[in-house]
Parts: sequence; C-alpha cells; structure tokens
Amino acid sequence: MTASRTAPIRIPSPLPPHEHAWTTESAHRTSEGEIVYVRCSGCGARRVDLRGADGMPPAPWSRVSPAVPGTQRMPG
Repeated sequence: MTASRTAPIRIPSPLPPHEHAWTTESAHRTSEGEIVYVRCSGCGARRVDLRGADGMPPAPWSRVSPAVPGTQRMPG
C-alpha cells in the first residue's frame, strides 16, 4: 500500500552562527593528558578537548557535534 500524500518533514531552522561558550561537563586523566567533555551553553553543541600536561589551553580533540533537535537553546 502506498500513500498518495505524506506529511512534510519538519527540519528545525539552524541557530545563527555564534562563538561557542564552552563549559566543562566532565573530565578524566589519560596518558595523553586530561580529556575534557564540553558543551556550548548557547546552543547545546558538544565537543571533546584534550588538555595536555604542558599548561597550554585545551585543544579540540573532536569535531563539534550539534545538539539534538528540540534541545537547543537560543543565546541570550
């Protein structure tokens, strides 16, 4: 059986580009340094960072993972 009409797929509109405001959700030590799981307080995106033992700021260890649709918050 095939349907002649289907409901449209709703795609959430993306948030306007912004500079992420990363906050730490959790962290643990490894032989490479400290792995830090961060989340943007503006849009809910997540990323994994590596904080080395050399005192340098954390470096991204993964790409930015967008927030799950319906859980995004607008900055402001």
